[in-house]
Amino acid sequence: MGIINDKFMFTNKLGKKLYFEFAKDLPIIDYHCHLSAEMIADDYMFEDAYDLFLGGDHYKWRQMRSLGVDEEMITGNGDRYEKWLKFAGIMPYLIGNPIYHWTALELKRYFDIDEPLNEKTAKKIWDICNEKLKQKEFSAKNLILRSNVEAVCTTNDPAEDLAAHQKIKADGFDTRVLPTFRPDKLVSIEKEPFVDYIKSNGLNTYEEVVNWLKSRIAYFHENGCRLSDHGLDYVPFGIGNAEEVFNKKMQGQEISKEEVDIFKTAIIRVCAEEYTKLGWAMQLHMSALRNNNSKMMEKLGPDTGFDSISDVCIAENLSKLMDTLNKEDNLPKTILYNLNPKDNFVLGAIMGCFQEGPTKGKIQFGSGWWFLDNRDGMEAQLRALGNLGALGTFVGMLTDSRSFVSYPRHEYFRRILCNLIGQMVENGEYPDDKEYLGLIIKGICYNNAKEYFNF
Repeated sequence: MGIINDKFMFTNKLGKKLYFEFAKDLPIIDYHCHLSAEMIADDYMFEDAYDLFLGGDHYKWRQMRSLGVDEEMITGNGDRYEKWLKFAGIMPYLIGNPIYHWTALELKRYFDIDEPLNEKTAKKIWDICNEKLKQKEFSAKNLILRSNVEAVCTTNDPAEDLAAHQKIKADGFDTRVLPTFRPDKLVSIEKEPFVDYIKSNGLNTYEEVVNWLKSRIAYFHENGCRLSDHGLDYVPFGIGNAEEVFNKKMQGQEISKEEVDIFKTAIIRVCAEEYTKLGWAMQLHMSALRNNNSKMMEKLGPDTGFDSISDVCIAENLSKLMDTLNKEDNLPKTILYNLNPKDNFVLGAIMGCFQEGPTKGKIQFGSGWWFLDNRDGMEAQLRALGNLGALGTFVGMLTDSRSFVSYPRHEYFRRILCNLIGQMVENGEYPDDKEYLGLIIKGICYNNAKEYFNF
């Protein structure tokens, strides 16, 4: 009755064979996510199916709004079961949407439920899930362990004390839970919270900011961090006196777009130098247009489902930024993520300009992200990388999720990957060579990430 079976996502026999032989049982390295380290440290027990499936998941909230569900039954004070019922009611209409596939995978892999979620099955599935969620095997830690996850990289502000990560390590949890350094609040000088953020960390001068930044990177490294992440609405580039720009901002003066770019570029250069020294990988997430609905932003705050794809041009400034870092020998291992599919070939071409031994695939084209985290987006990213780079060096999938049951998205990706490779072979584009096909698939699904991040 359910769609999750051996044929799910396959259009050719070889792709299915490749998945079950080489990809299915590999461990997961989730090198970018938004899981709460505090929830892992506390081994959080979920209250009910709403808490597990819908709490904080703005992907699902967007679709509930699309089906006319009142905000009170999405982010408001509505009854939790009623919210679940509303969510179940929209599911049959999400044909073609990855949320339909992800939800089916989550119900199948964690709760052994084959029935599609809809208004008719909502009560039955609610009861089954809630009864199982009382069991310890459904705690935060055990959901991770049951998902065969070897490493998790959370996303963390530089000011965080990382106490939760320290507790997880001290408790001897079998999965490595590592922080990721995300200095967006320090980089984004043009945004309103900047001055308060600087002051809240006891900083007064540009020199103090740079020294604090370096000290926090060192602290994160001591606590197992091996990746950074920068969310860039656009790619900045400017050369000038960053200290003067900083002083103007702190004195309440207006700063120009050019001055903003000077400061941002300077801070990224400081970061990149430290990342290079420590062997970290730097992630650049580009081209999100955030908080489009100002009315709802004021009501609910950020990350509630009102962001979209931007159509800014990224090629020239990205090339200049990478070239500047490269000339200074401070271009670290770098993963480039685009949110607009128009930039697939832009990134695929630029990355080839900065590849350098001995690191295999030093510059990576990141997996389909956010609005591209679906079959079409993934296949387009894989095809672009295959056309312009070395697909066999790709470090593969990540969850980019706040959900503890999001790990079947790796299965979703692996099936899509194997189906695409199987189609290439059946089209006569690559030989049916089991040895090399196995190396490529195992690499993309696990081995490449393990080697690239030194986990």
